[in-house]
Amino acid sequence: MALKLYNTYSKKEEVFAPHDPKLVTMYTCGPTVYGRPHIGNYSSFLMADLLRRFLEVSGYHVKHVKNITDVGHLLKDQDDGEDKVEKQAREEKTDPLAIAKKYEAMYLEDEKALNMLEPAHRPRATENVPEMLVIIRELLEKGNAYETSDGVYFSVTSFPQYGALSGNTVENLNAGARVEIKEEKKHPADFALWKKCVGANAHHLLRWNFATGKISKSEGEDATSGFPGWHIECSAMSRKFLGEKIDLHTGGEDNIFPHHECEIAQSECSGQKPFVKLWLHKRRIDLGETKMSKSLGNVLTVPDIVSMGYSPLDLRYYLLSVHYRTQLKFTKKGLDDAHKARRKILEWMEEGGDIDNAVGKVGKESKVSTVSTVGDWEKKFRDAMESDLNTPAALAVVFDCMTWSRSASLSSQEKAGIQVFQSVVRKTFGCFEAEEQSIPNDVQSLLAERKNARAAKNFAASDRLRDQIKALGYEVRDEGGEQTVRRL
Repeated sequence: MALKLYNTYSKKEEVFAPHDPKLVTMYTCGPTVYGRPHIGNYSSFLMADLLRRFLEVSGYHVKHVKNITDVGHLLKDQDDGEDKVEKQAREEKTDPLAIAKKYEAMYLEDEKALNMLEPAHRPRATENVPEMLVIIRELLEKGNAYETSDGVYFSVTSFPQYGALSGNTVENLNAGARVEIKEEKKHPADFALWKKCVGANAHHLLRWNFATGKISKSEGEDATSGFPGWHIECSAMSRKFLGEKIDLHTGGEDNIFPHHECEIAQSECSGQKPFVKLWLHKRRIDLGETKMSKSLGNVLTVPDIVSMGYSPLDLRYYLLSVHYRTQLKFTKKGLDDAHKARRKILEWMEEGGDIDNAVGKVGKESKVSTVSTVGDWEKKFRDAMESDLNTPAALAVVFDCMTWSRSASLSSQEKAGIQVFQSVVRKTFGCFEAEEQSIPNDVQSLLAERKNARAAKNFAASDRLRDQIKALGYEVRDEGGEQTVRRL
């Protein structure tokens, strides 16, 4: 099979074929660093990480760019209102760059905990304003943009394809449906490329001179200085690091409109077409009947998951175990099930090639697949992943192979083949790496007491201590005369 992915732009699955057969260019919309990202944000980033991993497992070299938005993202994703980073800086009584650095550090800490691969470039919006201004000036020269008293706006009527990604065409957009009508705007859907430091934005702290692109030290009303709109940032950064035409662009479904729709318009009016060959979007995460959102105050962070007693890799497994185009209703039970499932696969991988010792773990009533060779398992796994990243089907193959490998009489060559297959699974999913376990002091004390009981052949005490350890959430096993312990 060839890799097929659902293209949000064409509304159908397409065979993926990069412009360069040896190199995949990929851009992911990163976070706006005004608070610690929540697990809904990471759901989108993890989808991109999974895609990149599978492309690399499939033999591609991937040049991946993931930006940091540290200026220009206004409240409610609109063209007017307070900058999210500056609003947080005001609330914490510090400066915007300090806020951006603080929450960027938290974001990078979470990405590491979730075992995400490092991108080739991680550009910050504040460091690429001159590149944004180059595109803005070109759009002005071509007549795709125009200047008003408070900024520079893109004219959506100058781009007939506007709305092809989201379905929100110029004809279908009602006046004032997404943006507040301004008398100077030619169409209510026209979006800001640049905002001047005048009026409501007169006190914007981060500002650049429009003519030079250099940081401005002016204060108060100053029409010669301003800051970029949110959408232009990604167009400029993707072009700078990946070129005018890229293979893949990923993000959350909330990015489809207006952000990605606007990216297409400004990028294709100032550069080559198509801007992006294939768009992938992750469906959102819901908590109960509502979406997970900072504005709703119902978010969970990676530290929240850890405080609940789970590993960040349990969360990674949970978020990746559901197909990326399926809306996940996040539950504690779902996370618990993910922890148990990941643990089973980890134990199987830790058995290594010595599968004979694991046969007893398979019950007599287990259903064993008719697939008989290790190569067949890897093919089934790859087929599932090549079918629009069908992770539920791919994980089902892993569990079927686990059952088969523990039931069959395997040759040494087949055992080695299983280890190769496990390596493919590990590299693809990124959540089956062995983790250092921090065993609490009370559990360690019980383990020491149990070791003494076993040495004294006091097996009743040994069993009682095993139960006490289990009640604390840990399982102890006796292997080769030694105790091993892991979290349940």
